[in-house]
Amino acid sequence: MNLNKVQLIGRLTADLELRTTASGQSVTNFGLATNRYWTDKDGKRAEETEFHNIVLWGKQAEVASQYLKKGSLAYIEGRLQTRTWKDKEGQNRKTTEIIADRVQFGPRAAGASGTFSPEASSTPSSSSPKKTSSPAEDMPFEEPIPQIDLDDDEVRAEDVPF
Repeated sequence: MNLNKVQLIGRLTADLELRTTASGQSVTNFGLATNRYWTDKDGKRAEETEFHNIVLWGKQAEVASQYLKKGSLAYIEGRLQTRTWKDKEGQNRKTTEIIADRVQFGPRAAGASGTFSPEASSTPSSSSPKKTSSPAEDMPFEEPIPQIDLDDDEVRAEDVPF
């Protein structure tokens, strides 16, 4: 049995640019940054960032290009694919990309244009002064997971959280 599956949650490194192939298929490529945190041997908090190349095709590419912007949080599920080509100088080039099968958008602040801002979601009005925050407060906001009551066998439309 073989498995080629990738799951990532990260932030977009740039705005998406939707393109169309010669055959009329929509496609977009973008970068996704993921962070890993740990405590080093001296007891200090350390961080490492990885950058991933993501490819979206078809309707998902069209929808994502409308709603995702630089800094947006996104969940990507897909597969690894390595491709080779010759560059303008005739050199062989190789890259590994994630071909996304599924994309889920992260939370957005009310009125935001695609980027998530913890300050905007926790500040009741935009005219209130900004406060200084500790590093723990700068961590991304986590929405509570809605609970769906399934006491009966029927799922009602008002129980679906989206």
